[in-house]
Amino acid sequence: MKAVISACLLGVRCRYDGGDSRNELAIKQKETDHLIPVCPEEAGGLPTPRPPAEIVGGDGDDVLNGKAKVMTVDGTDVTAAYLKGAHHALQVAQSHGATQVILKARSPSCGCGAIYDGSFSGTLTTGDGVTTALLKRHGIAVTSL
Repeated sequence: MKAVISACLLGVRCRYDGGDSRNELAIKQKETDHLIPVCPEEAGGLPTPRPPAEIVGGDGDDVLNGKAKVMTVDGTDVTAAYLKGAHHALQVAQSHGATQVILKARSPSCGCGAIYDGSFSGTLTTGDGVTTALLKRHGIAVTSL
């Protein structure tokens, strides 16, 4: 199988806090499948480390529709960077013929089915991150770890 995967799940230190989200299941899957790592947030031009960000006013679909924004905890609008990173991830998936994408759970970019609610309180809400929403719009299956 050929799949795009969040780079942090493979141990790349690209999380907002400068760490990784190494996942042993993903590491093991890399032994048998062709996994293409991507970090939409870094691809969008954001530094590592960076202030935490959450979607305010909706979910990834709402960001794509211009109805919500991605904001940092200190009030900076980083929506453009998240959109740029999402389009980069889509281009990577399409150029490699990947039919599946495995992304980091709960992230404002990569969350699938549940993301933080925009209050920076650790509260989850139903919805997808920006990258997940864009990939799904293009018929690419997304799962999260």
